[in-house]
Amino acid sequence: MPKNTDLRKANGSKNDEFYTQYIDIQKEVNAYLEYNPDVFKNKVVLLPCDDPEWSNFSKFFAQNFERYGLKKLISTSYANANKKMVIQQLSLFEESSPQYDSKKTKTHGKIFILDKDKNKSGKIDINDLEWDYLEGDGDFNSPEVKKLRDEADIIVTNPPFSLFRNFLNWIMEANKSFLIIGNVNALTYKEVFPYIKDNKIWLGPSITSGDREFQVPKEYPISANGFRVDEDGNKYIRVKGVRWFTNLDHGRRHQPLQLMTMKDNLKFSKHKEIIEFGYQKFDNYEAINIPYSDSVPSDYTGLMGVPITFLDKYNPEQFEIIDGIGRYSILNNEKTKAEGKYLSMINGKAQYFRIIIKIKGANNENNIKDWFKS
Repeated sequence: MPKNTDLRKANGSKNDEFYTQYIDIQKEVNAYLEYNPDVFKNKVVLLPCDDPEWSNFSKFFAQNFERYGLKKLISTSYANANKKMVIQQLSLFEESSPQYDSKKTKTHGKIFILDKDKNKSGKIDINDLEWDYLEGDGDFNSPEVKKLRDEADIIVTNPPFSLFRNFLNWIMEANKSFLIIGNVNALTYKEVFPYIKDNKIWLGPSITSGDREFQVPKEYPISANGFRVDEDGNKYIRVKGVRWFTNLDHGRRHQPLQLMTMKDNLKFSKHKEIIEFGYQKFDNYEAINIPYSDSVPSDYTGLMGVPITFLDKYNPEQFEIIDGIGRYSILNNEKTKAEGKYLSMINGKAQYFRIIIKIKGANNENNIKDWFKS
């Protein structure tokens, strides 16, 4: 079974340059096109954090430029000298280019632009990419990359996991559409969860369980299970808990979750825990615990605490998100911290983070004690 050891090491040392597989990008993007075929039409797409030599994002969107009707594709990369893991190979477009500079390639980021049929082949594709050095190192917080962000309509990338909070804020402050990869636990961050609650961001449709394989630089130190090296010496690592985060609409988030009544769950649930223990109440929060997303009772009108993976099935027309609780409330952190009660505890045992929900339109005036009287 693959482990998350290398992911934890990467976050700790900031060696988190994970390169997304082409097939994973294709599956995710296709889901948005199925829902809205014009989602990318006449749009400027920015791919920050992307070296075209390594980035499948750049390759994917360049190859599908005309098919999707893009107006412009912009990719930027970070200077090699500022990376923990230095990529030794030069980019596809760099070594034979007249503007190649052996010093700048180490200290300056690069910008790649695709917006016209440069080679007069009759179509716009990856062969028409034009590149140059950025003025700075390519940091997404730099003024020149922020300017590119402001020009873009949609931002797509796999940002360094250690910078996920900052990168998401960088996007949200500019009010841009986006599609990015992160760890599912990012849902519990105080900087992220309020956006989830307010339906300003949600999870993408193509990854809902298991792990995903990412390519890493050849210099990447790998010691845990769940990695491989191909015949060319390229290293790959499997990472658990990966999700797409987005504010692009897709069909799955409008599919209602099929539910049974509480009575039927207690009788027919496939989960032994539900049959044996029923729906337990939190010690210090007025809600019942729902240990599995498919065990939400259709007729319960009160508050329910569900696992974070419930968001894989979350339909905003069916459910309302109220809060998020671990030791304390995310939305009322200071107040609940001052009270000193462990909110997600059941019978004195701490539970993992729970999202507090209720069924939309449900009248929960009667509290949890009234419900359990029957």
